[in-house]
Amino acid sequence: MNSIQLLVERNNLYPIFLKTEQLQILIVGGGFVALEKMCFLLKSSPDTNVTLVAPFFRGETKEFAAMHNIQMIDDSYKKGYLKNKQIVIATTDSIDVNIQVYKDCKSKNILVNVADNPPYCDFFMGGIVTKGNVKIAISTNGKSPTTAKRLRQFFEDVIPEEIDDLVKNINKYRKTIKGNFEEKVKKLNEFTKSLVEK
Repeated sequence: MNSIQLLVERNNLYPIFLKTEQLQILIVGGGFVALEKMCFLLKSSPDTNVTLVAPFFRGETKEFAAMHNIQMIDDSYKKGYLKNKQIVIATTDSIDVNIQVYKDCKSKNILVNVADNPPYCDFFMGGIVTKGNVKIAISTNGKSPTTAKRLRQFFEDVIPEEIDDLVKNINKYRKTIKGNFEEKVKKLNEFTKSLVEK
């Protein structure tokens, strides 16, 4: 008897939360995609260090960069602009330029994201929900940014604003717990289990 095996894809990305104010980020490009990536970064982390390089900047991109004190370099991409950068996002209309950015970054061990080109990405910029100290990142493994956006909107609606008060209170409680690490974890698990009970 033949058995049918279903092939289920799995998202193997490892989510991390970066302190972007401690990193130097370069966005190559000056159009709508560059603006979108810049807005995404600054909405989540307002103190992010971003530099833009492009031979042309759209008006909206210029306005947003000026409002947020972001350095804009009016020039075509050159490998020298990667100096001291830890993260690079390529957003140009030229596939050749974007792939060159990718290759240059790989040669310097710099994390790179080529917008809308998953094979040329070390990371994806997923949907993010922020409620005070609580932050949730959503990834579709680069398959569907629209789905990530809809999930973000859903979680923004269903997670109450008061979640931040709860986090702060649990943090205060955690500081009062006596005992070793294992005992503290057990007490915190007991204290918070009602959050997930149905």
